[in-house]
Amino acid sequence: MYEWRKMNENERQRELVFRADSLRPPHSPPHSEAEGWNRFHLSAANYEHTAVIGVNPERMQEFSQELCSVLVEEACVKLFAWCVLPNHWHALIGCEELDLVLKSVGRLHGRCSCKWNGEDGSRGRKCWYCCADRRIRSDRHFYVTRNYIHNNPVKHGYVKKWEDWSCSSAVNFLHEVGRDEVSRLWSEYPVLNMGEKWDV
Repeated sequence: MYEWRKMNENERQRELVFRADSLRPPHSPPHSEAEGWNRFHLSAANYEHTAVIGVNPERMQEFSQELCSVLVEEACVKLFAWCVLPNHWHALIGCEELDLVLKSVGRLHGRCSCKWNGEDGSRGRKCWYCCADRRIRSDRHFYVTRNYIHNNPVKHGYVKKWEDWSCSSAVNFLHEVGRDEVSRLWSEYPVLNMGEKWDV
């Protein structure tokens, strides 16, 4: 979305032709068409990265609980990692039917938009851009993605350590596997430049 705004008209036309030739949607990340059990990295951002989720800590906590509940109870996914920030969220999941998960997330986004716009006196405001998914292609990709999700609040400068961010599965993960194992996984599966380009 942000690169598109920087392009001139010729660059935009070339990009649209490339996307059409690649069978991709014209203006958004393509959703995976993998069948059967797969693992995915889901992410969604508030429109133009405005901090709508993070208006206050209570909203962030409430949305975190709702997101996890929807993913696990309504969409029936295995939730490996998650993180909610003031203007976006990430989740690492396993599921059989991605379409059902995305529909559940869409309903959650719709409910939250209606509620938040009422609370903020902003009826008609667009709260969400979209929910992007990326299929996990290997165990290495899985471990790097989990590290990326847990490190996201650090990356964005909200905290200095994973465990200092409450809207995340990082603390449970640290308790579950122990600090030594977390350190080993961080060293063996570094994040590097992950997250720079969703479609590369």
